[in-house]
Amino acid sequence: MSKSNFSEDFKRDAVRQITERGYPVAEVSQRLGVSQHSLYEWKKKFAASNGKGNDEAEEIRRLKKELTRVTEERDILKKAAAYFARDAK
Repeated sequence: MSKSNFSEDFKRDAVRQITERGYPVAEVSQRLGVSQHSLYEWKKKFAASNGKGNDEAEEIRRLKKELTRVTEERDILKKAAAYFARDAK
């Protein structure tokens, strides 16, 4: 079997499919035509070289949660404003 050279972007995107999007390694491996072993190695490599990745992912999760909460608050306040504006007339 010949050794294929994949770009760093390709490797990073493949790892993101596993870590961020939650696809199983076997599925990504089959879809991209890459061995599972390679994917695990790339995942280990990027995790070691990018220690900030976990912090950034946690920050993104926190911000998405906050956005959902603030959006819900805004919707409630819009409804309340419409209700009180109707009563004021």
